[in-house]
This record gives sequence, C-alpha cells and structure tokens, in this order.
Amino acid sequence: MSQDLESIAATLDADGKGILAADESVATATRRFDTLGIKSTEQSRRAYREMLFTTSGAAEFISGAILYDETIRQKSSGGTPLAQILSSQGIVPGIKVDTGAEPLAGSPEETVTEGLDGLRDRLAEYHGMGARFAKWRAVIRITENLPSEACVSANAHALARYAALCQEQRLVPIVEPEVLMNGAHAIERCEEVTGMVLHAVFHALFEQGVSLESMLLKPSMVIAGKDCSRQASVQEVATATLRCLRRNVPAAVPGIVFLSGGQKDRLATAHLNAINRLPGPKPWKLSFSYGRALQDAALEAWHGRDENLRAGQHAFLHRARCNGAATRGEYTDDMEADDERR
Repeated sequence: MSQDLESIAATLDADGKGILAADESVATATRRFDTLGIKSTEQSRRAYREMLFTTSGAAEFISGAILYDETIRQKSSGGTPLAQILSSQGIVPGIKVDTGAEPLAGSPEETVTEGLDGLRDRLAEYHGMGARFAKWRAVIRITENLPSEACVSANAHALARYAALCQEQRLVPIVEPEVLMNGAHAIERCEEVTGMVLHAVFHALFEQGVSLESMLLKPSMVIAGKDCSRQASVQEVATATLRCLRRNVPAAVPGIVFLSGGQKDRLATAHLNAINRLPGPKPWKLSFSYGRALQDAALEAWHGRDENLRAGQHAFLHRARCNGAATRGEYTDDMEADDERR
C-alpha cells in the first residue's frame, strides 16, 4: 500500500505540474461570486468548476484537483461525475476533509482546525467516490505575541492525526500549515514563525507514524505581512523561503506544493519561479497548489455566462501554463505579454 501512495504522491508532484485548489466552501465561493455579481447556486458553482475541469490542455500543467464535498458529489452537464471527468484526463481527484477553523479554547484570537470526529468513515467514503488524496488546512496567525505554543501544538497534532488516518484509508495526505499573510510583521518574523510551525508539524507526524514518503507538504511562502511597511522583494522571499524549508523539512518528503495565500496571481508565479531558480540542493520538488492565484482571472473572464466559457478556460490555461513553467524556473514576463497579444 505504501508503494501505491508513493506512486500517487509522485503523480501529483510530476515535473512541470501542480495542483488546482478548487475546494472553496459554499460560503467562500459565494463571497467570490458576489464580488463579481454572479449568483451563487449549486448549479452555478457546478458550471464554474466544470469549466475549469474540462479545460483542454490543462492536464499538461495540472496533476491534481482538490474538491469540496459538494463538488465531488456533483455530475457534469452531461451526467458524468466531476471526479470522473478529472480522472479521464489524467488529473487526480482530491478532497478537502477538515471542517474549518474554530476559536482555540483559552486563546480566542487563534484557531484550531476541526474535523477529526468521524474522519475515518468520511475518508473511506471519499476513496470510494474516486478521491486519491486529501487536504487539511491549519491556520496560524502572526502578531507580536502570537502564535502561542498551545495553538501550534494543537494544530500540528490535528494535522498529524489526519495524515495518519489518510494513509490508513489509502489516501495521500496534503499537510497544510498556513502561516497567514495578514498583519504588519516583517519577513524575518514570518521566517521565524514558519520554521517553528514546520518543526512542530514534522515532530507530530513522526509521533503519529506518518510515512513522509507518502505525503505532500503545502506551506505558505516566507513573506512579509501585507500591512508591513517594507514589502520584501521577490528574491528575498525566494531566499528566505528556501532557507526555512531546508532547515525544517526532511528530505524524505517527495514534494512541496506552495499555497498562494492571497498573493496576486502573477506575484505567486514569480515567487515560485524565483525559488526554483535558486542554486543549491532542493531534495523535494517545489510546485504549487494554488486556489485564487489560478482561478481569479478565469472567474472574472467567465463571469457566470455560458458565452464566456472559452474566455474563462483560456485564462485558466494561461495561468496554469505560467505556473508549470515556474516549477522549472522557466517563467518569464514575456509569457504574460505573449498571452495579452493574442
């Protein structure tokens, strides 16, 4: 079984490819639709995800797609389950399995991610529906005094228990400890906190007997808080991120798929590209698992209208292509200009 999971992890982290995070909850999807004046219904959300999943050529750059519970239960306009639509193109279906972040007892400014109750049965059901990997997101907030040790410990433990249950149920776990960009902290403070969180997470994974060879890590990049007066350069972000990963992520982990965390789409691509261009050892493949940074342009181009389907798919394929190039350190500004001239 471990060989099967390692094979799935290798497929997800294939050269030149990354993961589409299309696992927004109904509430989150509705907020994004509302911003553009698109009515959010089960039908409109299905139509939007189907647009992404049926984009011709996307499988050249997208290895897997993380779905929400609503989506994995939906069928396409032609009656085929959306998970099967993905599989038929060689894109591995995955599933978000946490139930969200809730206030941490004793520290209400922080959160702990819930969803362990009944998780074993839910994982078995999702596997039967075609999912071959899963995702669980922990949320870490930075201030002068936060995160607390209790918050880091609680979330690391939950991530590790989730990962162990995934591997038991034949699913590759994506472990996502997100250090939020919100705040005025400098990049140095982000690197300090990110290192502390990663250290705690891998200690917990070891304690729970998780096979590192059969998982993927989905971290945030080391970046200054969005309210910081001095924003770090692309090169500074790349250098700090890779340094932090080298210090805290075991070489046994096959791949690291960064989250975009609210970065603008082109900046997220540029950061990934710069990280991959840095010299020196990189024992893991460095790729992407982007949500908004892959979808924002596509959602705006589609705008909820059937006649805009091709425009939405074109925008999605373009961003996927740019990020695929960034996994090899081959992304250039000319790629954006070439697309704009078309």
